[in-house]
Amino acid sequence: MILIIYAHPYPRHSHANKRLLQEIKDLPDVKIRSLYDLYPDFTIDIKAEQKAVEEADLVIFQHPMQWYGLPPLVKLWIDKVLEHGWAYGQGGDVLNGKGCMWAVTTGGNEQHFQLGHHPDFSALAQPLEATALYCGMKWQPYFALHNTFTCDEVAISAAALAYRQRLIDWQTAHPAAVAVQPQAMEGETNG
Repeated sequence: MILIIYAHPYPRHSHANKRLLQEIKDLPDVKIRSLYDLYPDFTIDIKAEQKAVEEADLVIFQHPMQWYGLPPLVKLWIDKVLEHGWAYGQGGDVLNGKGCMWAVTTGGNEQHFQLGHHPDFSALAQPLEATALYCGMKWQPYFALHNTFTCDEVAISAAALAYRQRLIDWQTAHPAAVAVQPQAMEGETNG
């Protein structure tokens, strides 16, 4: 199962992340947990999140880039859910061998993130990658959609199709992990 930990602080204002999710929500065995819908008060149900992660073969952290990092609720989720003795440390082997991927959207172009002595965007993935590796997860190449403030619907649609293909490719490479029915988005509200 693919678990998407989705965190957009202003989900109703998202056009890029919303489009990415629309493109993949019908895929079999994909579960989306919208953190800002589930936990608007930042009170995370740790056991519910751990149960969702335990069922996953691939965990994707999907969010917009905020000040070169994770939105605050993603950071809190990591701090609370990835407990010692569960995610790492003595007896903490639940995440061992699970895949982990970063799916991020940015307002600027890729060159905007080439800061200082870091020649490419991948340097910004290092804290999340280090967390995943520390927990025994298998880091997957990241997926990034840049220029979301200025790109048109054609570019967003092309990116959404590429994202869908990445997930299909992962499922194809891991056939035992694929079930039959798509999962509804948890925390999603209509309106």
